[in-house]
Formats: sequence, C-alpha cells, structure tokens
Amino acid sequence: MLFMHIFAVRVKAVGESKIAESLKLLEQDPSVISLGAGEPDFPTPEHIVAAACKMLEKGYTHYSPLQGKKELREAVVKKVKKDNKIDATSEEVIVTCGSKEAILLSMMTFVDPNDEAIIPDPSYMAYRPIVKLINGISVPLPLKEQNNFEIEADILEELVTEKTKVLVINSPANPTGAVYSRKTLEEIADVVIDKDLMVISDEAYEKLTYDGVKHVSIGSLNGMKEYTITIQSFSKTYAMCGFRIGYAVASPDVIKEMTEYKICTTLGAPTAFQMAAVTALTGSQTCVQKMRKEYDRRRKFIVKRLCEMGLNCTNPKGAFYAFPSISSQKMNSEQFSDFLLKNVKVIVIPGNEFGECGEGYVRMSYATTYEKIVEAMNRIEKSIK
Repeated sequence: MLFMHIFAVRVKAVGESKIAESLKLLEQDPSVISLGAGEPDFPTPEHIVAAACKMLEKGYTHYSPLQGKKELREAVVKKVKKDNKIDATSEEVIVTCGSKEAILLSMMTFVDPNDEAIIPDPSYMAYRPIVKLINGISVPLPLKEQNNFEIEADILEELVTEKTKVLVINSPANPTGAVYSRKTLEEIADVVIDKDLMVISDEAYEKLTYDGVKHVSIGSLNGMKEYTITIQSFSKTYAMCGFRIGYAVASPDVIKEMTEYKICTTLGAPTAFQMAAVTALTGSQTCVQKMRKEYDRRRKFIVKRLCEMGLNCTNPKGAFYAFPSISSQKMNSEQFSDFLLKNVKVIVIPGNEFGECGEGYVRMSYATTYEKIVEAMNRIEKSIK
C-alpha cells in the first residue's frame, strides 16, 4: 500500500520564487546574465576572512550564548550609537543568523494567529510568507512611484485596526531603492505611537545610499526606541552573505522574548563568524566605501540606459536595485521577465513577486559586474526594439 504524506498547510505559505527558479537556469547555462539575485558580487574583504580563519584556529567552534557573543553585542552597541544615533546596551542586542532570522523572531514575538502585520507593497518578498507561516494576516500598504515609493502616513493610519500589531519598514528598500526621508519617518512615527504599534525596521542596506542621501533609523527618533526593533545585517554592507550574521536592537523585554525563541530556531549564529563580525565593525571601513562607490557607478549607468530605451526608472537612492516600469511593453511583469530570459538570456525578477503593487515593474540588481550590466542592457535594448 502506497503511503500518502499529508503535509502541513504552512508548507504552502512560502510558495515558489522566480529567484530560485532563475538561479537553477544560471547554473545550467553560463551564457545567461543574471540581474536577479540580491547578493553582492564582491568577495568578502580580506581582513574579515583572515579574522574568521584566525578565530577557527583559536577554537571558536562551539555554541555561542543564545543572545550572541558579548564581544559582538558590545561592538554593535558602539556602532548603532555612532552610525544610527540609537543608545543601547548589550542586553538590548541579539545576534541572529542573518537579518531574516531577526525578522522571523520579531514577528513571532508580536504576531499571534489572526493578528495583522502591515507590509509595504511592493517590498522584500520574505515578509509576507513569514507572517503567513505563523498564521498572521499580512495587510498590504500600497506604495506609489509618484511618492518615491515611500510610505504615506495617512494611508497607513487608515489600514490600522484593533488587530494590527506590527508595521514593517524597509529603508533603503528592496526592490525599489527608496530611502525614507526623516520627514516621512516622523509622520510614520506619529501614527505608530498613536496606534501603539511595533515597528520592525529592516535596515540591511543602511550603508548603501547615494546622491548625498543619508539613512535615518526610525528607532533614533524621539520616543521611538521602545516602539522599534532595528534589524541590520553584515551580508550587504560587508559582502558576508554566507557568514549568516545579523542582529536586532530593541528594548530589553523584547530582546528577552526573542532570545527565548532562539532555542527553537538556530541556537546561535556561527561563533567564529560572530567574532569575525567584530573585526568588520571595528576595522577599516574603506572596503565598504569602495563597494558603495562601484555600486553607484553601476546605478547611474543602468538607470540611464533603461530610461533611454523607454523603460522609465525612478532613480534609486539606496540598496542595489533598479525598479523600472514596463508599461511601454504591453506585457505583464512575468511575461516580460520570461520574454527576456527566452530571447536574450537575461534574468530579471517580475515586480509582482514583491506584492500586487509591483505589477508593471521588474527588479534589476546591479550587484553584478559592470561589464555584465553593459552586456545585459545591450541585449535588453535589442530585444525590445
């Protein structure tokens, strides 16, 4: 008798992603150019790699405390005070396996079944599946290109109900490249405090801003520290994706609850890599500036070329994504992405992967070499002409 497995309903919460699908194609055909994945193409800086090797040799191969190594938490305290204007103690920091685990722990701490989490739309594709996984309800908050894809406080306020527990903010933003102004954040903060919400502020791209735009952490605003979980990562800033080190900063009672969940998730981030992350924070930051400068060069080129070929693109002020409109192409986002892959072997991500309001756009990552971006733009221009 054939046994039929009955899978849990939550298995379907995550769904399939075009990014995962496209990465398989990339392995199969080296002529394909990917503007898909959101991972730096730079190698991890040498001094950080050397620190990781040294820590392994010194025997940092055992479990770390659930909350993270104290050395790293203390380095984070100094970093967020200097860079983000957030005063914290080491007891207000938790180290996680990348920022995604921090998002999961944050959601689990505040969202019960049937509670609501307000999620910007379009936004990073992991937020909605995480809410669904814990039986919460995602409430989309539409973002408009004419408003530079920033949250509008009056629309936010209309969406809040008695079931709303959490608001997600992502600035600099994936996939739009938007960087929220201080004015926008202050308006959001007024709603948050008035409605007694918790903000999960995903700031993974905090160091990647352009044109003189400065990143502002909403947790630094007057009265907002107690209402904010500030989440940051080493993956984008230091090209340390494979190290799996992120962290969250929040009030002690929030961090305590998040830490208790760690026993059910990862126990702890890799110990030796936590120590290498200390080197990343305390060592020279020249590597960060070099990477940001090169991203900026690619950004200017890709936006210029897209606009010239009729794919109008809001100039991204942060992260490493362009989010052009494809309204001129008489195709929806998935059709256009499939068209480029089939005809010119260029991978882009359809905008509807990031929410319903992403329809009519595609995401193009410029976290790949300048030469490949040039070739990709040439192929795209030829195909749509």
